[in-house]
Amino acid sequence: MNAPRNFTAKTFRPEDDGPDRPARGLDEEALRAKTSIYRDDMLAGQTVLITGAGSGMGKAAAFLAAKLGAQVAICGRDAEKLQTTVDLVKDAFGNDVLAVPTNIRDPEGVEALIGAVHDHFGGLDTVVNNAGGQFPQDAIDFSRKGWMAVIDTNLNGTWWMMQEAAKRWRADGKPGNIINIVANVERGMPQAAHTCAARAGVIYLSKTLATEWSQWNIRVNCIGPGVIETEGFRMYPEEALARFHKANPMRMRGNAWDVAESIAYLASPAARFINGDLIVIDGGQAQWGVIWPAGMPDYFSEDGAA
Repeated sequence: MNAPRNFTAKTFRPEDDGPDRPARGLDEEALRAKTSIYRDDMLAGQTVLITGAGSGMGKAAAFLAAKLGAQVAICGRDAEKLQTTVDLVKDAFGNDVLAVPTNIRDPEGVEALIGAVHDHFGGLDTVVNNAGGQFPQDAIDFSRKGWMAVIDTNLNGTWWMMQEAAKRWRADGKPGNIINIVANVERGMPQAAHTCAARAGVIYLSKTLATEWSQWNIRVNCIGPGVIETEGFRMYPEEALARFHKANPMRMRGNAWDVAESIAYLASPAARFINGDLIVIDGGQAQWGVIWPAGMPDYFSEDGAA
């Protein structure tokens, strides 16, 4: 993909092993080394389904859920990536993970996924809608196909997952819990307008459903990560990545474990009275800086923005 036409590349490129070079996520060795403040049986007896769990935040969330005693189901489009998560959890904890390759854009596929989880585990307690994707580009240059791809995955795919899970919970007379991974949208997202529109839609859809579906004891909440080091960083130019951490007052980047622990909290009994909320994990970025994921255009001053 070509750089936006008003973007002038900077020459700074951090060394591969330098402290200013953002990590491309937590590898399996790093995940194994992570500790948690939560007790090991906090999610025992629960079944948790996580989308997009072949890498990044989804993989970390699946690993932590298994560590905390949950039965874990995962999905994603890449069966090979899903298998790496299955193998990691099996090797670390002995847990069997149900992996169902699924494209969440396909409502029939989502219906089959939810059915498979119920059939395999006898029920479902929490759905974590983590799957999504976007690319950095000036909005004026979006292709129609590019716009639709992001909207269809990040908004429509999340909706299919939410609705299908809720229909099963209502039919079975069982409570349910939905956790949607969104983004930091309250100040907009320059060069990511497509995902900003989709994630904002999910946030306010979630608030609406949290009210509508409370009659069936279904809770719906969102988590809005800021700059989180994952494999997705490969999508962005080095010049942009080098400044990402400057968009929050802590001047640091988060990692997938930061998000995984928040997911575990919302999946736990401790969050039973949290509904229709958005937990932002961004180091204070919401009131501080602006991310330019394709690189800051020359028109804008670098002072006070990232």
